[in-house]
Amino acid sequence: MRTLVHLSDLHFGRTDAALLAPLRACIEQLAPNLVVVSGDLTQRARSHQFQQARAWLDTLPGPQIVVPGNHDIPLFNVVARFLTPLHKYRRHVSDDLAPVYIDDEIAVLGMNTARSLTIKDGRINQQQVALLQQRFGAVTGDRVRIVVTHHPFDLPVHFDAAHLVDRAPMAMQAFAGCGVDLLLAGHVHTSHAGSSDERYPITGYAALAVQAGTATSTRTRGEDNSFNVLRVEKGRVQVERYRWDGADFVPAAKETFCRRGDAWKPEHCG
Repeated sequence: MRTLVHLSDLHFGRTDAALLAPLRACIEQLAPNLVVVSGDLTQRARSHQFQQARAWLDTLPGPQIVVPGNHDIPLFNVVARFLTPLHKYRRHVSDDLAPVYIDDEIAVLGMNTARSLTIKDGRINQQQVALLQQRFGAVTGDRVRIVVTHHPFDLPVHFDAAHLVDRAPMAMQAFAGCGVDLLLAGHVHTSHAGSSDERYPITGYAALAVQAGTATSTRTRGEDNSFNVLRVEKGRVQVERYRWDGADFVPAAKETFCRRGDAWKPEHCG
């Protein structure tokens, strides 16, 4: 079993500074095998915001898988937005927009869904899917396959489908072929976990889609600052949500999902 800490939407430039030290201490105590950050490290893609984000990430345990979000592309600097959209992210955070982590139990691939041509929406293209197929195709053994993006592939039905990453159905077909088990994302500042089979009815296949809320931003959108702790093994994933209670990050809710045929079912895993 592997333990993953899943953070998202840090938004340095709009962080609640009082949360940073307690969050770091909580993560250290959890001693995860991997820390995942699913985008929006900054509020306005400014150099000092990226520097703050990088400095804070450097205080967390490793290894880490980090991907950019739409807020990590300049909004007001039009020239930079279209000509060098992720230059500052690459300079201060990571030059790798498709990071990989593989051990004996899990294979994790990050994918960049942030794009210049839209303010907040995301997109997956054929080249990224081809790279994913190549990398997961080389993974041997019965490892749990995990994809990390900023924009989600699935959300509860009451959310506007415009929040979903563009070309999601195409990517989901590729995920089915690669046997992707778990999708980690952020973007909507809301915690959620559920099976993808209702939105994407693919025979013999479903992924477990897990959303993280905003870990440190003041833009909480009605939900407390939070992050996820996932305990992952083949065919079984426990998702535990930690929320800020005003003094510390504390466990708030726990769900366990098991793979059953074409879907992930909650609880009673047997």
